[in-house]
Amino acid sequence: MNYQTFERVTQECSRQVTTAYSTSFSIGISLLNKSVRNDIYAIYAYVRFADEIVDTFHDFDKAGLLNNFIVQTYDAISQGISLNPILHQFQKAVNAYQIDKKLLESFLNSMIMDLEKKDHTRESYEHYIVGSAEAVGLMCLQVFCKGDLALYNQLAPFASRLGAAFQKVNFLRDIRADTEGLGRYYFPHWQSKEDFSEEVKGKLLDEIRQDFKYAREGISRLPDCCKTGVYAAYVYYKALLIKIARTPSKKLACSRVRINNITKLALLFYAGIRVKLSGLR
Repeated sequence: MNYQTFERVTQECSRQVTTAYSTSFSIGISLLNKSVRNDIYAIYAYVRFADEIVDTFHDFDKAGLLNNFIVQTYDAISQGISLNPILHQFQKAVNAYQIDKKLLESFLNSMIMDLEKKDHTRESYEHYIVGSAEAVGLMCLQVFCKGDLALYNQLAPFASRLGAAFQKVNFLRDIRADTEGLGRYYFPHWQSKEDFSEEVKGKLLDEIRQDFKYAREGISRLPDCCKTGVYAAYVYYKALLIKIARTPSKKLACSRVRINNITKLALLFYAGIRVKLSGLR
């Protein structure tokens, strides 16, 4: 046994977490260049575990667990190592790419909001999305840009909007789980499923479509190491949005829209071919 073995084991843990929790993201990440793949697995696994604390550990002290997780996160980053395999790989990515600590703080603040807030104003809704989605997208962008600050600053607005679009689609897809299971109403000034009408859904869809339209331009400017994987995620979420748009609001509030695995693979294959043939230009 040696340190290289430890590294391989911790890398595999992050990959396994991603695969177990999200078929779509794991396939998308597999389309990234090997030079960045493990770091994106690390970021996804980290945010997935934080999210898991606030979403599913109902029989435990969530606040205490999240606080310990936060303390251990900063300790791992400071020390450059952790015996928690997920934290170890995450700190490696943070330190290797000098990921902005403000992004991490913003993400963790949104996780704390999930413990405390059950409904949102427009201001708190936007604040939550900045941390829970936009900050995560920007962490990944720092990996993709590999230290090129000028490129990062150029692409950051597009990455933020893409992350926001993904999160809002998730909100629409997961209405039942959020409201019935967790008692959360993410959309502004919305406090019951009965408030979710076709008019409300339509306004949200228009907002998400604008996010996607803006983000699409940025995808074409991404480095080659990540363009296919990011575009694949974009194509998948656009397909999910189309299916949500076709689902009546009352049904959407009581069920979860899904894309079957065969369709997922077809969409991802299309994304890969599209990038290879045209580069999205």
